Amino acid sequence: MPEPVPADKQEGQEPGNTELTGLFVEKPPENVLAVAGADVTLIARVDSTTLTRKPTMKWLKGKWMDLGSKAGKHMQFKETYDRNTKVCIYTYEMKIIKVVAGDAGGYRCEVTAKDKCDSSTFEISVEGEGAGEDEGELDFSALLKKKVKEEPEIDVWELLKNAHPSEYEKIAFEYGITDLRGMLKRLKKMKVVEPKHSEAFLKRLESCYSVEKGKKIVLRCEVVDPNTQVKWLKNGQEIKPSAKYIMESNGNVRTLTINKTSLADDAAYECVVGEDKCFTEVFVKEPPVTITKLMDDYHVVVGERVEFEVEVSEEGANVMWSDIELHRDKESTKYRFKKDGRKHTLIIQEATLDDIGMYHCWTNGGHTKGELEVEEKQLEVLQDIADLTVRATDQAMFKCEVSDDKVTGKWFKDGVEVLPSERIKMTHIGRFHRLIIDDVKPEDAGDYTFVPDGYALSLSAKLNFLEIKIDYVPRQDPPKIHLDTSGNMVSQNTIIVVAGNKLRLDVEITGEPAPTCVWSKGDQVRIRGKCNASKPQPSDPITGTEGRVRVEARKDLSCFVIEGAEREDEGNYTICVTNPAGEDKAMLFVKIVDVPDPPENIRCTSVGEDCASIVWDTPKFDGGAPLKGYLMERKKKGSSRWTKLNFDVYESTTYEAKRMIEGVMYEMRVFAINSIGMSPPSITSKPFMPIAPTSEPIRLSVHDVTDSTCSLKWLAPEKIGAGGLDGYVIEYCKEGDTEWVVANQELCERQGFVVRGLPVGEKINFRVAAVNIAGRSPPALLGQSVTIREIMEHPKIRLPRDLRTKYIRKVGEKINLTIPFQGKPRPVATWYKDGQPLDPQMVSVRNSNVDTILFIRKAEREHSGTYELVLKIENMEDRATIVIRIVDKPGPPLKVKVTEVWGFNAALEWAPPKDDGNCDITGYTVQKADLKTKEWFTVYDHNRRTSCTASDLIIGNEYMFRVFSENICGLSEEACVSKNTAVIAKTGLEIKSNPYKEKDMSCVPKFTQPLIDRSAVAGYSTAISCAVRGFPKPKIVWMKNRMIIGQDPKFLMQNNQGVLTLNIRKPGTFDSGKYSCMAVNDLGQDEVECKLDIRSKNRGDERGCRVGGRWEGRDEGGGGALVI
Repeated sequence: MPEPVPADKQEGQEPGNTELTGLFVEKPPENVLAVAGADVTLIARVDSTTLTRKPTMKWLKGKWMDLGSKAGKHMQFKETYDRNTKVCIYTYEMKIIKVVAGDAGGYRCEVTAKDKCDSSTFEISVEGEGAGEDEGELDFSALLKKKVKEEPEIDVWELLKNAHPSEYEKIAFEYGITDLRGMLKRLKKMKVVEPKHSEAFLKRLESCYSVEKGKKIVLRCEVVDPNTQVKWLKNGQEIKPSAKYIMESNGNVRTLTINKTSLADDAAYECVVGEDKCFTEVFVKEPPVTITKLMDDYHVVVGERVEFEVEVSEEGANVMWSDIELHRDKESTKYRFKKDGRKHTLIIQEATLDDIGMYHCWTNGGHTKGELEVEEKQLEVLQDIADLTVRATDQAMFKCEVSDDKVTGKWFKDGVEVLPSERIKMTHIGRFHRLIIDDVKPEDAGDYTFVPDGYALSLSAKLNFLEIKIDYVPRQDPPKIHLDTSGNMVSQNTIIVVAGNKLRLDVEITGEPAPTCVWSKGDQVRIRGKCNASKPQPSDPITGTEGRVRVEARKDLSCFVIEGAEREDEGNYTICVTNPAGEDKAMLFVKIVDVPDPPENIRCTSVGEDCASIVWDTPKFDGGAPLKGYLMERKKKGSSRWTKLNFDVYESTTYEAKRMIEGVMYEMRVFAINSIGMSPPSITSKPFMPIAPTSEPIRLSVHDVTDSTCSLKWLAPEKIGAGGLDGYVIEYCKEGDTEWVVANQELCERQGFVVRGLPVGEKINFRVAAVNIAGRSPPALLGQSVTIREIMEHPKIRLPRDLRTKYIRKVGEKINLTIPFQGKPRPVATWYKDGQPLDPQMVSVRNSNVDTILFIRKAEREHSGTYELVLKIENMEDRATIVIRIVDKPGPPLKVKVTEVWGFNAALEWAPPKDDGNCDITGYTVQKADLKTKEWFTVYDHNRRTSCTASDLIIGNEYMFRVFSENICGLSEEACVSKNTAVIAKTGLEIKSNPYKEKDMSCVPKFTQPLIDRSAVAGYSTAISCAVRGFPKPKIVWMKNRMIIGQDPKFLMQNNQGVLTLNIRKPGTFDSGKYSCMAVNDLGQDEVECKLDIRSKNRGDERGCRVGGRWEGRDEGGGGALVI
């Protein structure tokens, strides 16, 4: 058994028992013994020199489990490529960290590159710490007993080798072997010490076959005896021939074809010949499952439900969900996975802040991801609490409305919680919260606050108690305005109001008698009001005290109200109070602040692989308050779901959006924020796509060098990205210089370029960069400088194998001969025909740097001859000769004649044709024709001699003959007809004919179809019919009520081939009765009868009717004709 592979094995070490075949330069060992708890590393190397693409490696366990999806802490995969060495070797490593018993089993590494594939299988066995390789079940009884007699060690594998296969399972159970399949494979290798020569098979089945699901696969082997019968077995069961399994036998080859393979066909197959067998395994690969609908990003608040949905290409496909950033536990009940046909959904019941991150969905053929952003739930105030001023014994009701109907809260008065009582009630109905105070008392005045539970928010309002005072002693005081500088006052005379809110300014006024208030904006009087000192007067519904801007007059108060403040309401307001004792004035400045206008001119200035730079202009109007910053949102083009990019206010007007998917179109919008709130969203930016330049081109090399040019070749970059590849830029500079010169004015789309105009003898450095819409990639540099000097190379003609012999073509065909050659500098190619230079009018020649082409558009006979190609470089030359023969159909044979006639035979002879078509005659076609019919029939095909004998001629006929000549082009256009004929004479034969006896056809009349009773309508013609046979032809007699019907024109009697018809024209009711027909001849008679009932027609029928599209009316006789 091979030794365990240590985890730190160096790449240079050669593994044991590894065959270097196919694409693999190094394979993992066939058997690997690992110790539980230790690390093990498997290494495979692939030679990519002959490959056009980078190879793809898959590590599989068993038949189908792809270990790429298991990458993590337990399994790690690594791929390396040494760019510095000239040998293109890819190294792949699979490392299993802390091996466990479940890692034991069969593995396979499979490398694919376009149309090439190779695989290698190996077995991993796991044993406990310190256990030997042949040790069976661990016995811990020795740890529990003090003195136990040591038993001799048992070699389980020797026991299995000598046991019957029926006892394998029992022994495995007894000695703790769980991997039965691995045990059988190892036992099979131990038993087969030396390969036995097969006496039944010349070529056995391959060790394994790989096929994609739904494709066809053919299992082929060769047997020694071509007549032997074989049996095909699948997992030990014999396969019966069917449309799916087709078994064929062709000589020594035996094939089994499996059509439309499925996963059920992934099994072990055997071909049995007698007692000899050959085995193979078929691995069925499922086609990759692609993602047809990508995952959307989500932006939700805490507690909302999130559904990430993807759609794949096949129903019932398996997908893997993962949150790589946060490592989610999928066993939690918080996450649900739903599968509906091709749709797969990841459901998060209630999102929390911990769920923020990037979620990924993987299939074996695709990947998509979506970002989840969760923010704390915000409570919106739909209706704020308003200040109240009430009188004694009145009712006061505070009401507010919030956005969430499930939110509860508490009421406070001057910081103390308000408790319900008989006079104070608190209600919560839907989104509305109310505090009702009945029978208001002076002690109820104060500040009331509503605080929602769970939110840092409070709504406050003031309850003013209106107390009635009665002055019994009349007095006279000058008016006085008492302004309250608290509340909305930012300074002594300035009030700030948010647009859309209500402004209520209560101004206390004193003076006796009650002064008159006049409010004005600027110099214009807007609203008037008067306070009555005797008793409180509510605002009268008159002009000036109603509308959006109004004044409400109360005792000692003048209330200035603006409902739904607008920007036009901003300005200076003056209140003037007068009474007989004097006058007082006060000026206020009302400032209206609003949310700002949206930002303008949102645009993307630059993009990267997963990022983009966005800039915008500040809003035209800042809302009357300084801007605090901006909020940004983005979405995928075509989607309606916007995702927030920042939760904290961003102050700059330039932002770099990150964590984007390359190749996906995005759109952006921006919100401006001031102290009042957030502006409407800006106009959506133009769609943009995050893309990045490609990686550098690979394998840059020099293909050819001359005195002034250098030919370069390279391969496409390994990473191209969504931006695609537009072309390449080639640059060069002299060794020691730093200035690079661009060699191509336009992008080079091919993976090769010839740099021209280089100085002779200089050392030049070259580099190549790939270009796409995102810009230039890092350049690929040559490892060393190139000396510009042409290397002399002898001329050499590489004549194709098929031109080394005689080249034959038919007349009219096209000849196009391409003959490659080599040599430096460029050789001079010259063609000769039969020692003379070619005539350019007959043959076209085109020469290039590496080949010469001889072209004849339409070959003729005169093009035949010996062509010689001479290749010269100065005084050196090389020659090649080509013999071309143009062939045509031959001419007709000569002197065809009949030399002898005997019996039913005739002998013919002829001479070969003068024109053989420039090739050998392959045969002749002989035809004969009777002089009576002159129709030609072939007697012989491909007759190689110039004579033949025509047999099986018909006696009494005279024959002429013609002959066609034939070569590889076909039969001659004309034939040569024989000058004489062959007469086959009669020999006096008599023909005895049998006497003809006329058959007696006489028979008695017999009705084959009787008359049938019927009913008809009066006035419409009718008919009765029957059929009779008899010989001699019988005489027909028609009778009515046993009376012979004579030559009455009303009755028409017809006899058509034995079918007898009696037509009755326009019958009446008197024509009813029994009708009979009698047939009589010399041998006897026969009779049939029927009953005819004529019904009288309805009165409505007398007007006629429309039948068959034509109107049949009533005639003078009172009847009508029924047309059918």
